[in-house]
Order: sequence, then C-alpha cells, then structure tokens
Amino acid sequence: MKKIVVSMMVSSMLVLSACGEALTSSQSSQAEGGEEGVRGTVNFYTSQPDADAKELVDAFNEKYPDVQVDIFRSGTEEVISKVMAEQQAGNIQADVLLVADAVTFETLKEQDLLLKHDSSEHAFIPTEFIDQDKMYTGTKVMATVLAVNTNDVKALPSSWSVLTSDQAKGKAIMPSPLYSGAAAYNVGVFSRQSSFGWDYFEQLSENGMTVVQGNGAALQAVTGGEKAYAMVVDFIVTRAKSEGSPVDIIYPDEGVPVITEPIGIMSNTDNEAASKAFVDFVLSDVGQQLAANLGYTPIREGIDAPEGLKSINELKVLSHDVKELLEAREHDKQMFSNILGE
Repeated sequence: MKKIVVSMMVSSMLVLSACGEALTSSQSSQAEGGEEGVRGTVNFYTSQPDADAKELVDAFNEKYPDVQVDIFRSGTEEVISKVMAEQQAGNIQADVLLVADAVTFETLKEQDLLLKHDSSEHAFIPTEFIDQDKMYTGTKVMATVLAVNTNDVKALPSSWSVLTSDQAKGKAIMPSPLYSGAAAYNVGVFSRQSSFGWDYFEQLSENGMTVVQGNGAALQAVTGGEKAYAMVVDFIVTRAKSEGSPVDIIYPDEGVPVITEPIGIMSNTDNEAASKAFVDFVLSDVGQQLAANLGYTPIREGIDAPEGLKSINELKVLSHDVKELLEAREHDKQMFSNILGE
C-alpha cells in the first residue's frame, strides 16, 4: 500500500459562484450518481500553493466524500525529483500529478509513467491544451509577467528590457529554474527568441538580477519593498494587489511565456477510478469556476478570467516547440546556473 503523504492543512475559504446555476453536463452526471462507488485514497503531488491545493481537495470531497486525497506540495522541480526517486526505488507513491508545464509532463510521458485518460471534460477544453495521446491536460492559463512595486516605480514599463536598464540595476528578482517549473519553461522560451537569447540572461546577470527559489518569494521581495521589479506568474500579482499590496502587473509588448499547469495520472496508480474522478473534477465546470474564484485564468471555455488577468485570446504568447524544450531542459538549467550563479 502506498504510504500516506501528510496533507498541509489551511483554512477553507471556498465560495463557488456556480452553485446556484443550472447544472452543466458534467454536473448533471455527478448529480445522477457519478460519484457513487468512488472511494479510496489518492496521493496528489502538486506545485500549487498550499492553500489552493487544499481548496481544490475540499471542493472535490464535497462530490466524492469517500475519497481521501493526501497532498504533497513543493516546487515543480522538487516534485519531479521526488517522483524520480520513488521510481528508482521501485514504488512511485503519486497517483495524480499537477505541476507547472507541459515540458515536465513530456518527460514523464517518454518514460511511460502516465496513464491515458480520455476525459469527457475534454469537449470543453481547447484542443491545443490537451496532449494528443490524452496523457495530460492543461488546467489553467498562467502567463509570466512583470510585477512592479508602485511605490518605487512611477512610470510603468512596457518592455522586458526594463530589467536590463539602469533603473532596475540591483532592483530586480526572478525565480530559479532549478526549483520552479514555470521558470524553467521561461528560460527555455526566452533563450530561443531572436530578440532575447542567452545574451538577455547575460545582461540580467550584469544588471544584478537576484534569483530566489520560487515565484512567491520573488513577489514577496517586491511587495515588501526589497526589490522594485520581478519576473513572476500573473495570478499571484493580481492576488497581492487585491489584498492591498503596492504592486501592479504588466504584460510586456514583446509577449509572455504561458504555462497551463497540466494534470495527469501516474500509470501505476492504485486507484484509477478515484484518480480519473479527481482529474475530471479539476477540468469540470465547478472545478474551473473554483480556479477562477481563486484568481486563476481558467482553461475551460465559457468561464471568464478574473479581473486584472488576460485570457489566452488576449495574450501575445511567446512559445517554442515542447519536444525541443524537453531535450534541452537540463542544458538550459545548466546554462542559467553558469550565467546567474545558481
């Protein structure tokens, strides 16, 4: 039997605006008894913030009270390191994985560690966010943006070049690709854009860019006034702003890298039925409305982005071939370390 990963508990704040609305197709199937007979334990490994993961599990348990979901939470790179260590030991503990980017899931897919799941909820998800072999599916739209401290920065910038300017010298911060999956994806994408390349990272280093473990730590340095600029995922900026922090969000003119925080099921899961139910819930109307309520841009069609965030149709997206990013990921992380001293 799999060992239980201790859940990191926080208070529940769930408000589902969809509760009083007419049932969608996915809600109807659950109301007719879709949750009946689904039980057991699901080990959920994720890079989501602790509180958000707990909110998701609490909402899932309202539909599936007989399923115990145990959470292991860390940065994407550490989550995957744990999975790889468990694989080497011959017993992967995770059932469901939800981490930052598709490149990470491609790594697992190449090793035959994912279970195919052709979810009924795929009908409501844009096809470009669904793995062609149905091994994983995006759950959100998360852009990496500029965050600025509005006490220090009066004229809001419009370009990524501000991070290499004199006004940002020693005042900028970013997450490490050795810890954050979003940051690892960003390094791969930026380094392959003709207008950026590795020269951009050399310039960031020369300008005194600080590197910390994750997006949260980077934003905290800006909201606390320690730094003036940060390269972080968008939803945490609007969340901090809504809570009164002196911070604003900029989508630079050159475009932004976008991750979709995919979800997938491990091929050796001990509880396939409950794992599939969990994935379906995340992609369902209720699950996606929960994501919007928590401040994320949902990936499901028909649900609006939260105030202050742009939907995928409004974004100028910087991207690159996922297969190439997968092949180059370790090289890219090493290059980043060599340049910025991580």
